[in-house]
Amino acid sequence: MALKAQVIKAQLQIADMDRHHYQDYALHLAQHPSETDERLMIRLLAFILNASEQLEFARDLSGEGGAELWSQNLHGDIELWVLFGTPDEKWIRKASQQSRQVKIYAYGGRSVPVWWQQNAAALQRYTNLEVWQIADDSVQALGALADRRMELQCSINEGQVWITQGTESVALEPQCLKGTGV
Repeated sequence: MALKAQVIKAQLQIADMDRHHYQDYALHLAQHPSETDERLMIRLLAFILNASEQLEFARDLSGEGGAELWSQNLHGDIELWVLFGTPDEKWIRKASQQSRQVKIYAYGGRSVPVWWQQNAAALQRYTNLEVWQIADDSVQALGALADRRMELQCSINEGQVWITQGTESVALEPQCLKGTGV
């Protein structure tokens, strides 16, 4: 019998001073049994950093041809396609061809610099691509906040992100490897 995904409920209060976006969100995320708390929280962090009314999580995490986090305009065109970890170049190419903007949130400790060194030259041709690295200690701290029911206060100012749940707080600063933040 296959294990079922766990439903995660997250209440977000986002104050993004960099984009002048202030909004509350009630999200329901599916956490597959094989997905770690750290990866779940990276997906949530990507939502926080790109929050909009059109931004949504995919129905499943199978990776079968679609984005896990994306937004579409009213005509059905994909405006933003978000990838996580250290994706293969073929997925980046597909996303870049189908979306106006692509963002990668790379994490994985020492594997990220190796992946970046191997792929940086090839990825330069994608003009609609941003690559952000999340430090391993930040990923671990975010994972510690994971819970089935979360109420998170999120503040973003000058590229720094603060996420608070109850008395626990995580401060992080994604590093831009390619794109507008470089």
